[in-house]
Amino acid sequence: MLLPIGDDNSDRHLTPIINYILIAINIIVFIFLQDMGRDINFTFAYSAVPAEILSGSDIITNPQVVQDPLTGQNFEMPGLQPTPVSVYLTLLSSMFMHGGIAHIAGNMLYLWICGDNLENAMGHKRYLIFYLLCGLLAGLSHVLTSAYLSQNTLIPSLGASGAISGVLGGYMLLFPTRRIHLWVFLGTISVPAFLAVGLWFVFQVVNSLGVLGGEEIGGIAYAAHIGGFIAGLILVKFFVKPVVTQRKGIF
Repeated sequence: MLLPIGDDNSDRHLTPIINYILIAINIIVFIFLQDMGRDINFTFAYSAVPAEILSGSDIITNPQVVQDPLTGQNFEMPGLQPTPVSVYLTLLSSMFMHGGIAHIAGNMLYLWICGDNLENAMGHKRYLIFYLLCGLLAGLSHVLTSAYLSQNTLIPSLGASGAISGVLGGYMLLFPTRRIHLWVFLGTISVPAFLAVGLWFVFQVVNSLGVLGGEEIGGIAYAAHIGGFIAGLILVKFFVKPVVTQRKGIF
C-alpha cells in the first residue's frame, strides 16, 4: 500500500488560502449538507447525471435494484431526485460532494499535498480558476465517455476527483522531480513526482480499460480522472506565473 503523506514545500512562499478554502468547503458540504453521506436525497439532487447534462432537462426516476460489477451483489439504487438548479450547474455542485468518508479523505489528502504548490506557482485567483476548470472538463469527459461507450447515463457522479486529477497533472508537469513522501507498510520513502503521480495515472488508465463498453467499476468514473489529469497537463502552462516557468525551465 502506497499512501502519500507529504511533499517538499521548502520553496513555498504563498499561504495557500484558496486550497484551504476548497478543502473546507468539501468538508462542510459533506458533514452538514450531505449528513456524512447519509442524505441521499440531497446527494442525488445535486450530483451530475450524464443523461441530464446531455438532454438539458431534469430527470426523476424511481429506485431500482442494480448489481455491483465487482461483488455481484444486488442493492437498491435510490431514484434521481428533483434538481433545484439548472442541471448544468450540477457539474459544479458535484465537485464538492462525496460518497463516503474514505472518498473525501483520499481526495482531500491529495489536494492538501499537491494543491498548495500549484497555488504558490499560480497565485490565488489563477489557481481557483484552474481548479474549477479542470473539474468541469473532467465532468464533461465522464458525460461524453458514458454516452459514447453506451454506459448507463442515469448513474449520478460526484466528487472532487476530477478537479484534483487536474491538480496532479499540473503538479507533475511543473514539479516533475519534487519529492513526494509515501507511507509504505511501516516506513516511508520519498520518490520524484513524475514517478508517484505517473503510477497513479497508469492505474487510472489500466482500470478504465475494464469499463469499456460496460459500467464504471465500483461506481468510479475513471474517465473523469483521466480527463481531469489531461486537462491539468494542458492548462497548467496558461495559469502558472511566468517567473515560475522561467525559473524551472519547463516551458
